[in-house]
Amino acid sequence: MTLFANILIDGIAYGMVLFIIAVGLSVTLGLMRFVNLAHGAFAMTGGYFASWMVREQGLPYMVGVPLAILATGLLGALLEVLVLRRLYRRSELQQVLFTIGLSFLFVASANLFAGPEVQLIPLPDWLRVSVDLGFRTLPAQRLLVIAVGLLVVLVAWWVLKKSRFGVWLRATVDNTSAASALGIPVQFVYVMTFAVGAALAGLGGILGAELMPLEPYYPIKYLVLVLVVVAVGGMGSIAGSLAAALALGTIETASKYLASDWGSLFFFLAMALLLAWRPHGLLSSRKV
Repeated sequence: MTLFANILIDGIAYGMVLFIIAVGLSVTLGLMRFVNLAHGAFAMTGGYFASWMVREQGLPYMVGVPLAILATGLLGALLEVLVLRRLYRRSELQQVLFTIGLSFLFVASANLFAGPEVQLIPLPDWLRVSVDLGFRTLPAQRLLVIAVGLLVVLVAWWVLKKSRFGVWLRATVDNTSAASALGIPVQFVYVMTFAVGAALAGLGGILGAELMPLEPYYPIKYLVLVLVVVAVGGMGSIAGSLAAALALGTIETASKYLASDWGSLFFFLAMALLLAWRPHGLLSSRKV
């Protein structure tokens, strides 16, 4: 029972990191119809910014982390305005090729400015303490990851389903010309959606630095994991991405506890089985 509880807790924490990173990509793929394979680069960038601000500049954790998230979102907005919006009406192949090239640009930049070493984000004392759960002690940082993940779920659901911005986004995606004629600021909607997605990826990169180490090849190394979460959950589905991230995160964690020699075999086997069962995603309403 203790082993099962350990797997469940660690799997939920890992799954929440995957969800926070993947949810922005799910929105851009499912709603904006933009294939952004450079999404993992924003997760790395957020982590690198946080490491530089907290470790190198000496800023408090609760100051440096929000600034790093903001900087990542601004970088995403800048790229959307200057480059990426010109690709929205291009073919998916062109989007894929460009964003993969952008990922390698991020990799080269990280190597140039920070070197090949893993970047560490010093934690404050209150996140380094261990919390006694009865059956095990758990670092407070893991509990923070779970709490932030739940908060992201609630806020993302409310924004997309209940807020005026969510209405604007759905209208813009359904018919851009009609949305513009109705007075919806289409370009603002696109840039804000992309910026928030980048900021969330940066948040995931920061919170998951312990589980997914920050190093220059981060955007390439973890891209497949993020894409799997989006595909299994269903593009554009917040609840689907959460369910997929938690399920796959728990399976990956269980395989490390019980069959570490098999690597990520069970993760990808679960992906194949889930996609065979629900090709359009776990919570998609579409049928084959």
